Amino acid sequence: MNATKKIHNFSAGPSILSSYAINKSMEDIQNFAGTGLSILEISHRSAEFEAVMEECRLLVKSILNLSDDYDILFLQGGASTQFYQIPMNFLKTKGVYTQTGTWASKAIEEAQAYGEVIIAASSKSKNFNFIPTDYSIDPSADYFHCTSNNTIFGTQMQSFPETNIPLICDMSSDIFSRKIDANKFQMIYAGAQKNMGPAGVTLAIVHKDIYNRKADRHIPTMLDYQIHAKNGSMYNTPPVFPILVSKYNLEWVRDNGGLNGMEIRNTEKANLLYNAIDSSEYFEGTTEVSSRSFMNVCFVFKQETPELVSKFEAACLDANISGIKGHRSVGGYRASLYNALPIDSVQALVDVMMNFDK
Repeated sequence: MNATKKIHNFSAGPSILSSYAINKSMEDIQNFAGTGLSILEISHRSAEFEAVMEECRLLVKSILNLSDDYDILFLQGGASTQFYQIPMNFLKTKGVYTQTGTWASKAIEEAQAYGEVIIAASSKSKNFNFIPTDYSIDPSADYFHCTSNNTIFGTQMQSFPETNIPLICDMSSDIFSRKIDANKFQMIYAGAQKNMGPAGVTLAIVHKDIYNRKADRHIPTMLDYQIHAKNGSMYNTPPVFPILVSKYNLEWVRDNGGLNGMEIRNTEKANLLYNAIDSSEYFEGTTEVSSRSFMNVCFVFKQETPELVSKFEAACLDANISGIKGHRSVGGYRASLYNALPIDSVQALVDVMMNFDK
């Protein structure tokens, strides 16, 4: 791979970040906020970093147009910790889940340790290649949990159900990528390493009313959302550097049109690649068209042979295309089109595919 050329980063995560966030963060590694100290060694209790934490909180609320009824928490442990932290806090008797992929399945497995789990709908029988839409939600359940985008299988919820019970969503791989009504959710959580920042911090957006629904069980201090809210996400040392990078990346989202700007940008990229796949002699998508993700585009050879695979991957390597190998559950290829990926990178992949067809 020619290092002097631009690398087109389609990694599913940790993913591409805006050059603005990277460059600003590099400056702060040398000298953070004029302190003469690196962000890597600054005290999290310093006024300079407390300002970063507050700015990041306000950016989340502003971009998502959230009311003041929400706590914005910066936690550790990734979305995988949230899989059990949520039922530990809020599952009293039963929770309703949709099973739309690997991570949704893991969330279900963790929740079953705390109470009854009702799987309202599942696409497992078809290797998770679609998003179920025809299902009902038990109104007596403690909450309804869904996964908005499935990185491995390339599916995405195009709308969210109406329900009178708390709506909780794992938005790890498509938060800040499109317009949503975030105020309809009682809780949104997301690992940062797709559209928000680098790996190491997890965003939890928690409506204050849901604290009234806490389960009557012992909750370890570090897993109690209210403890983190009362302490401004600094009950213990927070992931300082990932929060700083996230702040810069969220500034970039804000300055490039917010959710509306990201949706326009991401729709254009996805349409460009899906059109190339649909018109290709050699490639085809793996998901139902109505469930296609605009974040993770999965495709395979119509008739795969070792020779075709070798030629295509060599062409991608020559074009400086990185990170498109599909997950073993699906095979083939996966191009992740997160916010910071420029359309020029998508065009580079499309050019390889078109030349391959020729």
